[in-house]
Formats: sequence, structure tokens, C-alpha cells
Amino acid sequence: MPLVKITLARRATPASPEKKAELIAGVTGLLVETLSKRAEDVVVLIEELDPDNRGQGGITASTLKHRRDPTTEHQGVKAP
Repeated sequence: MPLVKITLARRATPASPEKKAELIAGVTGLLVETLSKRAEDVVVLIEELDPDNRGQGGITASTLKHRRDPTTEHQGVKAP
């Protein structure tokens, strides 16, 4: 049973259920075509990471975004 895990960074506008279904179908089709797997055996997991649960350079992604775009609001607090 092939298991494919896709991790996405959650955005202000998350991927819609329709786009996720399209992604799952596409990944499944790719495994069927390239590895001759049966579609019913392919499992695709999609995980969306909250920007407070990931970081880069020792800084959370939400803080980085806030620094790059001070007009955005984060957790109800406007940028100075």
C-alpha cells in the first residue's frame, strides 16, 4: 500500500476541498501510471501546517509574514 504524505503551508486562503480532491486524484494517478500501483491501494494524506507551528531561521512563519507585510493582522493585533 503506497502512502504519500503531502505537507502544505497553511495560507490565509487555504486549499479548497475541491483542490485537495484534485491533488489526491493527481497523485494517485501518478502512482498508477509510473509505479503500476492499483488506485484503490494508494493512500494520500494532506497536512496543512499552521504558520505558528513552523519556522525558518529560528522565527515562526507567522512572525516572518508579519515582518514582511506590516499591514497584515496576526491574532487580532495590528502591526506597529
